[in-house]
Amino acid sequence: MQYFGIADCNNFYCSCERVFRPDLRERPVVVLSNNDGCIIARSEEAKALGIAMGTPFYQAKAMLETHGAAVFSSNYTLYGSMSARVMSLLSQYTPKLQIYSIDEAFLLLSDDHNHHLKQEGEQMAARIYKSTGIPISVGIAPTKTLAKMASKFAKKYPGYKRCCLIDTDEKRLKALQLFRIDDVWGIGRQIRRQLEYHGIHTAADFAAKKESWVRSKFNVTTLRTWKELNGISCIDVEDLPWKKSICTSRSFAHQGITDAIVLEEAVANFASMCATKLRKQRCCCQSVTVFAHTSRFRTDVPCDMIHATMTLTVPTQANAEIINAALTVLRKNMRRNEGKPFAYKKAGVILWNITPQSAIQQDLFDPTDRQRQAALTKAIDEINRKNGYNTVRLASQGTDIRFGLLREHISKNFTTNINDVLVAKV
Repeated sequence: MQYFGIADCNNFYCSCERVFRPDLRERPVVVLSNNDGCIIARSEEAKALGIAMGTPFYQAKAMLETHGAAVFSSNYTLYGSMSARVMSLLSQYTPKLQIYSIDEAFLLLSDDHNHHLKQEGEQMAARIYKSTGIPISVGIAPTKTLAKMASKFAKKYPGYKRCCLIDTDEKRLKALQLFRIDDVWGIGRQIRRQLEYHGIHTAADFAAKKESWVRSKFNVTTLRTWKELNGISCIDVEDLPWKKSICTSRSFAHQGITDAIVLEEAVANFASMCATKLRKQRCCCQSVTVFAHTSRFRTDVPCDMIHATMTLTVPTQANAEIINAALTVLRKNMRRNEGKPFAYKKAGVILWNITPQSAIQQDLFDPTDRQRQAALTKAIDEINRKNGYNTVRLASQGTDIRFGLLREHISKNFTTNINDVLVAKV
């Protein structure tokens, strides 16, 4: 029998900060969003204080100081590096690893050793914690939805030793009874309301319904969730859907950006980040949207809003082509003000019309040598992978980050900057 596993890093951003700060192991830890606006990650101790996800930092600041909490600005360079280490270790347990997010990955486990799966999951969690300092929870089950459910039990109950295995109908039915419907993977807010309208409040209530009833009331995605709850695997690891759109955006610190060149650098970097995400899911995009706007709350400066799209002839995943499209859109729609300059408070890039790179419709009169372009992109990615993010980049991205975010509580880049590496004094 085929089993799926999912490895889920516990409170990942907070755990990354704690790896290099052992003194924080018992203290509440929170991580803030861009520009130190909201709380986006909480340790278990911070959750126990009643701090909700998305709470504005200024509202919780006094409470955090009272309880001696550690506060960090988002350090995505550190988190990305730690995630790569965790995923590299996970890949040693299976040839089929599907990275689902920065802190989650699905594993296709060999059915030849299913009687050792619980032990293997415990060893996996123990090894990753020992090697990286990141605690993970492992869920193993015949379907991905049940595996997600099992990982939450492993995270909640220490008795599982960080690994929960659902391998019998008895365990499956017990898990379904203990699981709220709104916590089931694949059940969104709108579907949850419809299910609750029909008196369905737990995963067991939903799984007990007849297939014909589910077909008549819901779409095929919800039907697949119902099948997976009943132990029928519907999606292979490789078939997990890719993102239909990719967006990278930032709110700028202080009064915003008034220099057009700096705004162009910001948009170029956002487009590059989007292109990198696009290549990671092995896809190409055909439409590039750029947006930028001034603050809605300032009355002392002129207002402006940019939101425009370019459609490419041939779908692409190349940095140069996507950045060029984004800058073309921005320059075409940017206005000049004779009085006070526009102070752009937020900007971003969206890639959409996304298709797999294996299913691209070519253009007979395409002037671009796609093979050379792909080879160049691959070479640059490999250099950046070995030497650090943005070691090689386009000139339009600038040589320094001049559109920086407000990050008053940023930690060091312990794993990617030689000047930040910990020094042991003996």
